[in-house]
Amino acid sequence: MTLIKSISGIRGTIGGKVGEALTPVDTVKFAAAYGTWLKLRFKNQRVKVILGRDARISGKMISDLVIFTLQGLGIDVVDLDFSTTPTVEVAVPFEKAQGGIIITASHNPKQWNALKLLNERGEFISDKDGKEVLDIAEKEEFDFADVDNLGTVSEIETYIQKHIQAILNLKLVNRELIRRSNFKIVVDGVNSTGGIFVPALLHALGVHEVVELYCEPTGNFPHNPEPLPEHLTAIIEKVKETQADLGIVVDPDVDRLAFVCEDGTLFGEEYTLVAIADYVLQHTPGNTVSNLSSTISLREITEKHNGCKYNAAAVGEVNVVTKMKETNAVIGGEGNGGVIYPELHYGRDALVGIALFLSQLAKAQLPVSELRAQYPNYFISKNKIELEPGMNVDAILDAVANEYASFEVDKTDGVKIYFGSEWAHLRKSNTEPIIRIYSESATEEKANAVAAKIMDKIRELA
Repeated sequence: MTLIKSISGIRGTIGGKVGEALTPVDTVKFAAAYGTWLKLRFKNQRVKVILGRDARISGKMISDLVIFTLQGLGIDVVDLDFSTTPTVEVAVPFEKAQGGIIITASHNPKQWNALKLLNERGEFISDKDGKEVLDIAEKEEFDFADVDNLGTVSEIETYIQKHIQAILNLKLVNRELIRRSNFKIVVDGVNSTGGIFVPALLHALGVHEVVELYCEPTGNFPHNPEPLPEHLTAIIEKVKETQADLGIVVDPDVDRLAFVCEDGTLFGEEYTLVAIADYVLQHTPGNTVSNLSSTISLREITEKHNGCKYNAAAVGEVNVVTKMKETNAVIGGEGNGGVIYPELHYGRDALVGIALFLSQLAKAQLPVSELRAQYPNYFISKNKIELEPGMNVDAILDAVANEYASFEVDKTDGVKIYFGSEWAHLRKSNTEPIIRIYSESATEEKANAVAAKIMDKIRELA
């Protein structure tokens, strides 16, 4: 059993003892802390919270617990029921709500669930705000409403249409060109809400034929829900079998996006953002942002567009969004297939990513594999090195940075060292005595060699 309390929410496995898993008691406690934080933040206002969930088996139970807890605090709840993370993010400002909660454990297996917390802008709460929520939960400083001041609960079933319409209204989404392209597309919805929302979006875009794979929202995930290559064998075969133009894969809450090319090869999760950013920059030149552990391809593609600049952010969606606002970026996201398009909202959104990518594909009039071949091809190696207890990790990272001071070094989040088109990113873990080392190069062997060189240097300095 596992329970993880963090600044962005609470996540854990279902079942077990209180304080050791995501039990009903822990769910109520954390929902009460978040609701209390909102009431303190919006004093003398009637507080409203938007709630949505993915299709996990435990989703209805957790959702009901959250709803009744917020209602008990005197907070009004708007329940979207089956939804996606980006849809809830869109709904919060649309409904002029003070906050939002998504019941989802994202790419975690079915035994997990979580409460993701949003502010009044429909964005994930900040580090400072998250610490305040955790402090309220720890102290159990809750003040529930009397019977005459309980919150109300209402349901809205139209946000799938509202979210899709907002996407269709975007200038860079070319619905007519997509319709004329007569695409056949396979969708892997991993038996969650992507199985509802993605086909609905594709039909609205005028896609010729949609082949649904695992699109029943039962919460019984047919494979590990993280859209990694080893989990995508079924859709690869289905794309080839049906001679489809494209395969689309999303995670259970639809904020990560991966593509399968028409020949069954993988487009690469890292390159979802790269390709979409290239399309956006062709029409609206500006800055881009990704986190420090994402491919250097985005930087290279950005700098090919005159006057456009790439900026790196610390790992974490909140940090990427902050950097995007600081630099007035027109597109950003993370290398895990997370696309953030601020023209719609500041949150990873697989649905807007699909619409932009199909617009790009329809304009290019190329097979997906040929579109992919237009972008650099790099490999990212992910490693870790264990340290002896008591070692000063910060001092070790500083020493590594000094060793490579003649290269470009970024210390925004740990240490990232650029060796031309290669890089290594070192970050300390907040939960284990380890340093994570990500490296990227043109081949797997070269990326591993970069990592090995850095790991040897760490051992020498430690």
